[in-house]
Amino acid sequence: MSAKERIKEAVEVLKALGMPRGQLNERSALTLLCLLDLRPNTPWSESRRPLLGITPMMAFFAKNYAKKYAPNSRETVRRFTIHQFEQAGLILKNPDKPRPINSPDNVYQVEANTLDLLRTFGKPKWRKNIAAYLSTRKTLRERYAAERVMATIPVTLPGGSTIELSPGGQNILIKEIIDNFCPRFTPGAYLIYVGDAGDKFAVWEKSYLAGLGVTIDEHGKMPDLVIHHRAKGWVVLVEAVTSHGPMNAKRHQELKALFSQASCGLVFVTAFLDRRTMSKYLVDIAWETEVWAAESPTHLIHFNGERFLGPYQHAT
Repeated sequence: MSAKERIKEAVEVLKALGMPRGQLNERSALTLLCLLDLRPNTPWSESRRPLLGITPMMAFFAKNYAKKYAPNSRETVRRFTIHQFEQAGLILKNPDKPRPINSPDNVYQVEANTLDLLRTFGKPKWRKNIAAYLSTRKTLRERYAAERVMATIPVTLPGGSTIELSPGGQNILIKEIIDNFCPRFTPGAYLIYVGDAGDKFAVWEKSYLAGLGVTIDEHGKMPDLVIHHRAKGWVVLVEAVTSHGPMNAKRHQELKALFSQASCGLVFVTAFLDRRTMSKYLVDIAWETEVWAAESPTHLIHFNGERFLGPYQHAT
């Protein structure tokens, strides 16, 4: 059997074991094969469970599969393969004796029941055995999915419906905007679009926006929120900034062009979690836009003194 075919088999095994997509790759396949002491022509039935550190694993990759990783890839193997194998219960860390968490002498070994299972790969009883094995434990993919659901950020929209934003990124700020900016500055508003750091968009009322004269197909150019302030007849475009991307002059012009056909006046807002973050970007924020900080939700900063929150008329 060729090395390529054996690696493909190992990926198939990892998929059957319920590993997440991030571990269905050559690096993880080679790690599994190494921990089983499987060379391209070694039958799965002869799998073993040697104690190995990551550096010897990488030497195994090079010697038996002609896959040479740079020395600095050692941490990648540990963080993005070994760690997940441990979480899934496929391998044990330091089963011979305890070692410090970050010890360079840490070693790993395939768990005994997992070894028994993998020795049957390719045999008629494999499917029955994998089903029995998985029935006694939750796959890592399932566990990650459950953790992701538990960590989602629930957000109640102005109309009363609820959405779940993926955890992390700027979604904490997006929740603050919906919960605290909208009731104060766009009461009774309709949320046309809400971006999601993990799932691209959580709300996307494309036909509603078309009814306001705007047709957009490229989601990548959208601001983080598009709000229709129906009482005022405004479309409010909000950028939620936690680490980058304030409403600078370039972005201001891009959004004006993108929403140039809107039948409503345009309002541009940059939102921050706090004033400390805001202070880092003040020099970049475009004139004729607004700034809001979640820590002071009742106030706006107006970049131009001509008026408070509202659209500006621009010569065409």
